[in-house]
Amino acid sequence: MKKSEGNKVLVRVFYPNTHRRDSRALDLTGAPYVLWNGDVTSFLDRLPDKPLFDLVVTSPPYNLGKEYENKTKFEKYLRWQETIIGQILRRVKPSGSVCWQVGNFVDNGQIIPLDIEFAPLFKAQGLQLRNRIVWHFGHGLHSKRRFSGRYEVVMWYTKSDQYIFNLDAVRVPAKYPGKKHFKGPRAGQLSGNPMGKNPEDVWSIPNVKSNHVEKTGHPCQFPVGLIERLVLALTNPGGLVFDPFSGVGSTGVAAALHGRSFWGAEIDKRYVDTARQRIEETLQGKVRYRPHDRPLYDHTQSNLSKRPTEWADREYE
Repeated sequence: MKKSEGNKVLVRVFYPNTHRRDSRALDLTGAPYVLWNGDVTSFLDRLPDKPLFDLVVTSPPYNLGKEYENKTKFEKYLRWQETIIGQILRRVKPSGSVCWQVGNFVDNGQIIPLDIEFAPLFKAQGLQLRNRIVWHFGHGLHSKRRFSGRYEVVMWYTKSDQYIFNLDAVRVPAKYPGKKHFKGPRAGQLSGNPMGKNPEDVWSIPNVKSNHVEKTGHPCQFPVGLIERLVLALTNPGGLVFDPFSGVGSTGVAAALHGRSFWGAEIDKRYVDTARQRIEETLQGKVRYRPHDRPLYDHTQSNLSKRPTEWADREYE
């Protein structure tokens, strides 16, 4: 357990003994921010088997052999994910949501979109797909034998038809706020919403690269803004958000920014320590992050966007 600000506990951190199975129940009463340094199944085994979570949001390992995962056969990987999903869903409230953010599994140069592979797993559990949100970002590796990938997908599922959805909390500026009805009983009146428009299902939010304000030592962290929008729309203040693969705590930061509680599990102690620091900085008003509603940088204003004089007589190859 970590403490700061004297004896006040901001984030409870558990470092369980990973060499033996411990099924003793955890008493997390009055613990709004919890980090578990261990396998997510060991954490879930020690929680009550009843609805707890208002929102589960995560980006699971993609089975690519990154430093934080062990690459295995794809079928085995899917079975492992299916088991975890089943354990989690039993602890999601009837009004709750599950958001699984995934990209592509790459096999011998061929891509397998993970949202397509995961869809049957969630459908078999009776969940309802509300949106397939395309997260578009502007930077990444350049491919040579296929078009460069610049998007991933957030699969938003609900357990029932009675789910939380706070659209007004995440509205964005309308493209034409002065637009008016041109016919009917409201002809001549403004047709938009003064709070803005629905952000739709394609979100352009920069990914976390080396010069990003949120960058840590994690090679594939996702931006706080992506999770922030989900937290605001799919939970109410005071709700509990859970991330089973919490990495460096971006989900926890998003939750803490807006008065939601957060529990997360992560096997790498380095990332747990970073997550604790980031969440505590958030609670103290010190965290640096890029808000979900910040406009994209206009790259045309940079000198780097101008065509080099050395290319003046050169055709595009």
